[in-house]
Amino acid sequence: MNKNEKWTANWLIAAYHALNEHFGNLHWWPGDSPLEVIVGAILTQNTAWQNVEKAIANLKTAHLLSVEALLAIPESSLAALIRPSGYYNIKARRLKSFFALLQDCFHGNLEVMLGEESRTLREKLLEVKGIGEETADSVLLYAGGKPVFVVDAYTRRILMRHGISRDRLTYGEIQRLFMEHLPLDAPLYNQYHALLVNTGKHYCRKQPRCEVCPLNQLE
Repeated sequence: MNKNEKWTANWLIAAYHALNEHFGNLHWWPGDSPLEVIVGAILTQNTAWQNVEKAIANLKTAHLLSVEALLAIPESSLAALIRPSGYYNIKARRLKSFFALLQDCFHGNLEVMLGEESRTLREKLLEVKGIGEETADSVLLYAGGKPVFVVDAYTRRILMRHGISRDRLTYGEIQRLFMEHLPLDAPLYNQYHALLVNTGKHYCRKQPRCEVCPLNQLE
């Protein structure tokens, strides 16, 4: 490990401890089952989490939060139920596409799907129209418990502002910063991503609040 890599590794570890001490265990991702986590990961694209919660509550009230029900429900009916999540027609199509993958490749068995090797499953998820790297990795980590680090806009912004990454780094390059410098540990990645999201929401905003940010002590 060269000097720059060692500095990066030390910063990432120190940042985790500073944020973990500040926020505590965030118990993320909220969901009563892997299925609910997957549905939430697709619905949360381009919307606030409270809107996703309303959409999922609609599905639960209608007794439709099961693989069988979501395979059977017409796309238009599904769109109406998930309306609170925004872009509901597009998201209904994405959900139906995911469940088509689940049916075609895994006979509708979510446990079998999540037991697939990480790289292979990721490739299959990325073939579903509307599922990008962040959503696919959210499924792997939060529903499957696989040690895959999830990168989002908050992560990119925080790393850029602290000089850890450059604007032109790809999703995969940022992901490797974490996965090459931290242990391959799903609970660690789970908590770290949640900590970064909370830091982005409360401190590292478009107009940053650096003076009160828990990462300020690392400078």
